Amino acid sequence: MNKKTVRDIDVNGKKVLVRCDFNVPQDENGVITDNRRIVSALDTIKYLLEKNAKVILCSHLGRPKGEIKPEFSLKPVAAELSRLLGKEVKLAKDVIGEDAKNLVNNMKEGEVVLLENVRFHREETDNDPEFAKKLASFADIFVNDAFGTAHRAHASTAGVAAYLPAVSGFLIEKELNFMGDALDNPERPFMAILGGRKVSDKIGVIEALIEKVDTLMIGGAMAYTFFKAMGYNVGNSICELDKLDLAKELMEKAKKKGIKFMLPVDTRIGKEFKPDTESKVVKCSEIPDEWEGFDIGDETIKIYVEELKKAKTVVWNGPVGLFEFDKFAIGTNSLAKALGDMDAVTIIGGGDSAAAIEKLGIADKFSHISTGGGASLEFLEGKKLPGIECLLDK
Repeated sequence: MNKKTVRDIDVNGKKVLVRCDFNVPQDENGVITDNRRIVSALDTIKYLLEKNAKVILCSHLGRPKGEIKPEFSLKPVAAELSRLLGKEVKLAKDVIGEDAKNLVNNMKEGEVVLLENVRFHREETDNDPEFAKKLASFADIFVNDAFGTAHRAHASTAGVAAYLPAVSGFLIEKELNFMGDALDNPERPFMAILGGRKVSDKIGVIEALIEKVDTLMIGGAMAYTFFKAMGYNVGNSICELDKLDLAKELMEKAKKKGIKFMLPVDTRIGKEFKPDTESKVVKCSEIPDEWEGFDIGDETIKIYVEELKKAKTVVWNGPVGLFEFDKFAIGTNSLAKALGDMDAVTIIGGGDSAAAIEKLGIADKFSHISTGGGASLEFLEGKKLPGIECLLDK
């Protein structure tokens, strides 16, 4: 973490623009169903308030695609933030319009204003310099604390840094420290579990991890592309036929590197893509036609859990089965519980794996759960993240 944080800059009496990730799920009545992302931003906000800053918050919510849509308003976020902070968070009616200007101009030290959804402007995702400049004109300092969008070069994540001194908040600092340490300086054995649908989504991650880990465990739908590459029948399972040569190359690469590349030995299959479909466990080499693989099997769970017990550092990205259906969440849940009980550094790379762990109610048993799915994937790949690159170096 060679980037400056809010600790490295004087914020006393200053107007500080903070990019948060308040993209929280809501039910059909606009009630927030998971406030984790709002809670994650509190440390930075509270620190700034203690230091007498005037705190201007901004975020996106959903994908309004440059249009003002009431269902994507940050109104519920302002209410939840007010409750969590125990003080009023004023919501501006716009982002860079008259209402936002008036609220910001009349702020006193220790007050909080939340601007409306930045994605109500198409210029946000276009990283329009004029829009970024207007947003930056509200403040003296920019703090990026939205790791979930750090892989996007948008006006409020990277663009404003061209006009203001830019530092990271505590959430981004924590993300970079945990993920960075795991990749650069892991306690060994270092193992990774990779799941998800497609090999093509994870090529870069697999290649990067082959260079770093001692053991790589594959699960999820992408396993069937590897099986097909090995000459197995995969029935109706998700399979990328154009990636079979690549799958062979990756297995070969792992072999040359001397890392343990583990694939499931059995799989839980179903007749149809629905929660109550007929299901059974078969060997991975014996998936019948018309059946589809939806989860790792019992023998694989046993083998993976035994292997994981030796680990000192584990990074997990992507569920190993169709965890949304209880019948096919057995693999994901079993690995999650085993990891939760381990005495090791355990890092969950956001997205669906984080959702599965939240659903189990064991999130507090892990060393770190990333707030960014796409961003953590790109970080694991070793890609440069625009929302981090734009920050001042220490």
